[in-house]
Amino acid sequence: MSGHSKWSTIKRAKGAADAKRGQLFTKLAREIAVAARTGLPDPEYNFRLRIAVDRARAASMPKENIDRAIAKAAGEGGGENWDEVVYEGYGPGGSALMIQAMTDNRNRTVGEVRAVLTRAGGSLGETGSVGWMFDQLGLIVPESAGKDADELALVAIDAGAVDVVTEDDAIEIYTETQDLHAVSEALKAAGIGIESAELTMRPKTLMTPEAELAVKVIRLMEKLEDLDDVQSVYSNIDITDEVMAQVN
Repeated sequence: MSGHSKWSTIKRAKGAADAKRGQLFTKLAREIAVAARTGLPDPEYNFRLRIAVDRARAASMPKENIDRAIAKAAGEGGGENWDEVVYEGYGPGGSALMIQAMTDNRNRTVGEVRAVLTRAGGSLGETGSVGWMFDQLGLIVPESAGKDADELALVAIDAGAVDVVTEDDAIEIYTETQDLHAVSEALKAAGIGIESAELTMRPKTLMTPEAELAVKVIRLMEKLEDLDDVQSVYSNIDITDEVMAQVN
């Protein structure tokens, strides 16, 4: 499977500390503000903002924080101007990395990203160097406990999902980006809870390095996501159970 659910599990286990939680809320607020500026500052009429708000709610971000981020983007009380930047790079063993950032200082951010990559034995690539290895898709992780995976998959496909991947109790539902909300709503209408719904970069093929090397890549991804300006990091490595056991 893509490893997304396993990567999310790793992040949840590591992110319980208050400091991590505060950093997460800051990043979510930034994402909401940028999304609000791409259209109307109303989730009902702004697809991207709706996704950002849903992610914030799923992370238990207080409603007042969400409302404040939208208000700032709408021009109430000022606010920073954030640029979206995607960096492409290589991790240990030639693994591919897509690094999504939001920054008010591109020179600072690229310097920080390059430094983390270099210290881990990786490197920053040119635009397009690894981007072709990934597809941008919508990703829904349903609350699958007690649900029949086959029935859940049928509901998702009938609603427009392009792929459903299952492994043990984990289920990932992939959609075209524009269909993410519609499929999410169809699942909810069928009585299926949603753990998360977001846009993602899915690798077209996975590499399965030795566990030691895979752990190094995960450590690198963690360090990148610890940077204030980095929103998300995606990789093409397969996170096996053996690797999970070493990083949990």
